[in-house]
Amino acid sequence: MTRLILARHGQTDANVRMAIDSAPPGGPLTEQGRRQAEELADALADEPITAVYASTALRAQQTAQPIADRHNTKVQVVEGLHEVFVGDLEGNTDTDSLRAFAEVFRAWAADGDLTRAMPGGETGQQAVDRFTKAIDGIRAAHQQEVVVVVSHGALLRLVTPVLADNLHTVAGELSMLQNTARIVLEEDSASPGGWHCVEWAGVRLGAAT
Repeated sequence: MTRLILARHGQTDANVRMAIDSAPPGGPLTEQGRRQAEELADALADEPITAVYASTALRAQQTAQPIADRHNTKVQVVEGLHEVFVGDLEGNTDTDSLRAFAEVFRAWAADGDLTRAMPGGETGQQAVDRFTKAIDGIRAAHQQEVVVVVSHGALLRLVTPVLADNLHTVAGELSMLQNTARIVLEEDSASPGGWHCVEWAGVRLGAAT
């Protein structure tokens, strides 16, 4: 079966400042972020990885590069894997902006209202559709292989429950993804979304039945 390792990028200056950062290419990794990327590559060194993908954001590509280096492959950049577009909230650090982001994201993840849009940004459905299209293409190209995809925290928390049948009922309760946290999905033909989640940020969830 195809195995998909989804990872959040390493730390950036925007993360440190708690700035809302979505528009690619965005800033690079901090020194801590580069260390996190190397540690992630170390953690995945024994996985039989055949391909490494990243979003159009610089931070995702820099996180993916050490993994690709260890597996003698290249980082493939794919449209659709980038963070949720936040529109008018881009770059903001103020309390009102953070609250506005949280309210829309809660409507998506907890209430299932994907029609809501970030102020001046995209709807939840738009984010789900583009990410799902990208993942479908990756799966089609790598049947029976292990693939790494480096993406973004909010997007992964939103879309993974759509893909994996065993997560959709707890979408609004899923823990935050720290920098370089991993989600592991295994292909599952019995799942409506095509996948089953076997690991969420270090917590084992079990194989599909």
